[in-house]
Amino acid sequence: MYAKWLQEEAQIVRAIVQRVQYARLRVDDQEMASIGPGLLVYASVAEGDCSRDCEYLARKIVGLRIFPDEAGRFNLDLLQTKGEVLLVSNFTLHGDTRKGRRPSFAAAAQPQQAQTLLDELAEYIRRQGLSVAQGRFAAHMHVESVNDGPVNILLDSSIVF
Repeated sequence: MYAKWLQEEAQIVRAIVQRVQYARLRVDDQEMASIGPGLLVYASVAEGDCSRDCEYLARKIVGLRIFPDEAGRFNLDLLQTKGEVLLVSNFTLHGDTRKGRRPSFAAAAQPQQAQTLLDELAEYIRRQGLSVAQGRFAAHMHVESVNDGPVNILLDSSIVF
């Protein structure tokens, strides 16, 4: 029962979206990517995910009204603020810690599938007219950012199609 529930529950593209003043990503002491004001997005793909999940998540990321208007209310999205996106692959978002103390990453997609779908996610965001910077898939990355707010949103693609 637990294994079946875990398998059904885990099949989602998952993302943590942070509103940032800036973000930078380094690999092997070299800057790979950087953005100004916008969103730092950590994303993970689960086994069984597909392009539809990425397209849905891209629309959610771009359309999130989490930027302040003149009155300071969350009313503006990335397109309205001309913000940028730094997309970082992060399979640990599918870490399951419900049993024991060491996370299980069994729900995360295999690397080739994950890389393909995360590249699709970036492309879906670009198609909406936004700049998307990315890290290097499967590399040990150092991410530096200044969270603006702080504003952090957890998104997943667990929707009914």
